[in-house]
Amino acid sequence: MQIMEGNIIETLRKNITSIAHLHTAGVPGRNDLDQFQELHYPAIFRAIKEIGYSGFIGQEFIPKKQNPLESLWDSIQMVEQA
Repeated sequence: MQIMEGNIIETLRKNITSIAHLHTAGVPGRNDLDQFQELHYPAIFRAIKEIGYSGFIGQEFIPKKQNPLESLWDSIQMVEQA
């Protein structure tokens, strides 16, 4: 969506009633959702919580850390801290 449209948070707010599943991926490269991504996921996850979304969030990524579960855990913590 970032690549095709941008304006992620506003688009979520306008269309949340039509969304059944959210899918994350780092831009560029589909890597970890960290400070090196074009998208600022902490702000996006805060907005998702503010909107009241309670559905599933799938995560697609190519982990950068040697232990892929560490990368996944970091992303989960980001969602919980939002």
